[in-house]
Amino acid sequence: MAEADPRNISDAHTLQPDLAGRKAIITGGTTGIGRAITILLASYGVKVFTCGRTEEHLQDALERIREVGEGDGITVDLAKADEIDRFFEAADRYLGGLDIAVINAAVPAEALAETSERETRYQLEADFTSYLISAQKAAKRMKAGSDVLIIGSMSAVSQKGGNSIYVAAKRGIEGFATSLRQELAEHDIKVGLIEPGFTGADFQYPDFPPERQRELIRANKMLRAEDIAVAAHFMLTQPRRTAVSLMRVETRLEHP
Repeated sequence: MAEADPRNISDAHTLQPDLAGRKAIITGGTTGIGRAITILLASYGVKVFTCGRTEEHLQDALERIREVGEGDGITVDLAKADEIDRFFEAADRYLGGLDIAVINAAVPAEALAETSERETRYQLEADFTSYLISAQKAAKRMKAGSDVLIIGSMSAVSQKGGNSIYVAAKRGIEGFATSLRQELAEHDIKVGLIEPGFTGADFQYPDFPPERQRELIRANKMLRAEDIAVAAHFMLTQPRRTAVSLMRVETRLEHP
């Protein structure tokens, strides 16, 4: 009887789908977490299409994306219904199909009592309504074997005062993701939610300028956007039989 090969560790691994050749949209992929996810997916061979609100950030992101892979994008404001349509129409032309949708674009939102009604409506359109409509449009374009990945926030859990509008939106997204996962499961479209904790990005300006963010990251009190991108990659490379439905990524140490 032949001896077992000690180098054979196939029983220690599970099937990891290859991302190469897949087609993805990433909303808000020109800065912060969305940018990090877009670049990482492109580096694994995913053809990506993204969007942002400013041309400067878009061009900066596209330059980096094209250094590692293939991608394009446009400037839009997803708080406006016709702009969501414009984004998906452009994505259709560029990608010619859709396997992955990362719903990420958001804006800062503050305390309800300190915000005008007009600002409140805009923030909810950006941080809640655009998530639902983007996920809806993506799902209608998808076939079996696709993934919807939603980037929420630990604000849904901490529910701290001072940003009640943002908390409302992210708490709603948390429930939405749970329900949508069940609705799409039979179609072999997986839905995952990542709730990042305190993460460095221009989203944190002006309270946490770049140098302060670097200090906190070095002290393990702030996450890098790339940490969330790695979590997204993990979620997207699990076997189809599994549903990693929720990941909460927090700093090891408490931030101030």
